[in-house]
Amino acid sequence: MTYSIRRLTSADFDAYKAIRLEALENHPEAFVTSAEDFLANGDMAVVSALKQLVIFGAVLDDGSLAGIMAFAGNSGSKDRHKGYLVQVYVRPPMRGTGCARQLLDHVLDYAAGRVQQLHLGVWTENAPALTLYKRAGFEIYGTEPRYLFVNGRYVDEHLMVRFLDRDGSDSKAPEKEDIQ
Repeated sequence: MTYSIRRLTSADFDAYKAIRLEALENHPEAFVTSAEDFLANGDMAVVSALKQLVIFGAVLDDGSLAGIMAFAGNSGSKDRHKGYLVQVYVRPPMRGTGCARQLLDHVLDYAAGRVQQLHLGVWTENAPALTLYKRAGFEIYGTEPRYLFVNGRYVDEHLMVRFLDRDGSDSKAPEKEDIQ
């Protein structure tokens, strides 16, 4: 399957809503939001996500999405040096094809120069995701036990970070207007 990676816009509303719901339904252990909450929040939550997050999609020829990854930044004077990788999902047929890595590379490119470090949380049992993140330079700095309670059991989450300034020597935080 051929696809292109690009930032999603409001024109991608239907495709984004479909893949986000699929992700929440198929992998409830991977997301704080439940499929039920997502549906209950209605279309305004989808519109809000497309405006507030920087969402990259692997767009197939038919306009559907093979995968998504989003960047969330901070605007506070004390924490704008940090960004977050959120809403990570690649449809099963595209797993193992390099699609996830290409999406991740786009988020990393976007984050570079905007933040000094990129954080993420990942289910401790998600070995493919852990491998992807470690290969991309992320490191585990902690584990949150019982992060979520899903389908009658607790889910632990590894907290990971990648320092985009490499050695951490640049103490100047990004300017507020640099964060979108």
